[in-house]
Amino acid sequence: MSKYITINHYSIKLDNIMSNHDLLVRHQQEKLALNLVHTVGDLRFDKGIELIMFRKAIYDAKPSEIIRNHILSQAFIDQAIPLELTVTITNIIAQMDSMIPARIDIGTIAVEWLSAGKPQGQLEEFIEYKLGAFTSDDFQSSPRHVVLFGFGRIGRLLARIIIDTTGRGDQLRLKAIVLRSKLKDRKAEIEKRLALLEDDSVHGTFLGRYEIAEDLSSVVINGSRIAMIFASSPADIDYTQYGIHNALLIDNTGIFRDKDGLSNHLRPGIEKILLTAPGDDIPNIVYGVNHEGIEDEQILSAASCTTNAIVPPIKIIDDNFGIEKGHLETIHSYTSDQNLLDNFHKKPRRGRSAAINMVLTNTGAAKAVSKVFPHLKGKLTGNAVRVPTPNVSIAILVLHLNKKASVDEINTLIGEASLSGDLAEQLHYSISEEFVSSHVVGYNATSIVDAPSTIVSEDGKLATIYVWYDNEYGYSHQVVRLAKHMGKVRRKVLY
Repeated sequence: MSKYITINHYSIKLDNIMSNHDLLVRHQQEKLALNLVHTVGDLRFDKGIELIMFRKAIYDAKPSEIIRNHILSQAFIDQAIPLELTVTITNIIAQMDSMIPARIDIGTIAVEWLSAGKPQGQLEEFIEYKLGAFTSDDFQSSPRHVVLFGFGRIGRLLARIIIDTTGRGDQLRLKAIVLRSKLKDRKAEIEKRLALLEDDSVHGTFLGRYEIAEDLSSVVINGSRIAMIFASSPADIDYTQYGIHNALLIDNTGIFRDKDGLSNHLRPGIEKILLTAPGDDIPNIVYGVNHEGIEDEQILSAASCTTNAIVPPIKIIDDNFGIEKGHLETIHSYTSDQNLLDNFHKKPRRGRSAAINMVLTNTGAAKAVSKVFPHLKGKLTGNAVRVPTPNVSIAILVLHLNKKASVDEINTLIGEASLSGDLAEQLHYSISEEFVSSHVVGYNATSIVDAPSTIVSEDGKLATIYVWYDNEYGYSHQVVRLAKHMGKVRRKVLY
């Protein structure tokens, strides 16, 4: 009987690994991985084509990481993907002169090729067939300027992500950060703000370098010049004075929540506004679920981190089995809205020390779900418990179904959706029984479904699903996905 081990929370056959062990550690494999990284880098900067493998970045990965990701392919197909195959796939893509900017999962291509059992001689034809929709002679893409209004937990992560993925600069370009001054010494304040960007207690060090302009008007981070604008009110700013035009402003302060308040941002140079919190009278969008048809909307909300986590699995369950009613309970890390030590707070219980208490509080997640799925209005209840951890949360979905289901049926549907389709970026599917919250830090997916924990009642009508999420980093990636869609700079994707 085959033995299994777990790598990165995937169960892998031990005998398959042992049979390939000698090959994987050879010097030639390391060189192949380095060649792969080099070609992927050229594609990224020269053609705006980003290649990934099972949602994992290749561009800045170590050779050992790349080799390990090839082993992990056994979670999707009953063999390890040969590194030689993905190198060949990448080289073929690099030679396709008519390719438009895109994001392509070469792991998916390799799995389909191996599953089909095609001979090597037909690989180029297969890739050209798969990427037929990714070639165009009239493709045009104008980069979208971005302004971050606020520079707190979410604002700094958005800056990291946008700067990290700037590439050729033909999607989102971070042009300005708007701050409320807290120090008289402007230079000292900028340095403190950048220090928080550079080193984060949860998310680690931001790799790169920055320089502050002598006149303190801007900073250059990894080659991107970003204006540092100090203002007490949106009305004080004319963004065109900073060379900013047709920009998307992302408000991550939470000060304004409705259309009237957010409209204050519609200053010269700003075309659209995205709120990183639930909005009161504006569309609440979960990218991948209800983002179609909103391209011409001027003001949108990216909803909340919890809403983005629970909506993808709820959609899958509702589409396949129907939801009669349900309850959503979130075990959520504390936030800066709470007190470090006991002190006055306008909301019940939140005045007690976040570092030493579990705090029962309310959540708008159930109500927010009905904004995405109007037919579920009044069918879902919700509550939250804030716990003494700085990041990562888990949602427990207890759903009464219209049609009978089994654990295998539910897990299979979610697993398949995590590999391809509209929710592939948002969903991750964990089969590890050792998965804990610290594993979730740094996931760019918004919903990590804990498959071994799925429970279904004997009559098949009551399902309980556990969904992990990085309520900071995962949510920020979802905001960036929506921002690209709003800015009409979203690339074609193949997962």
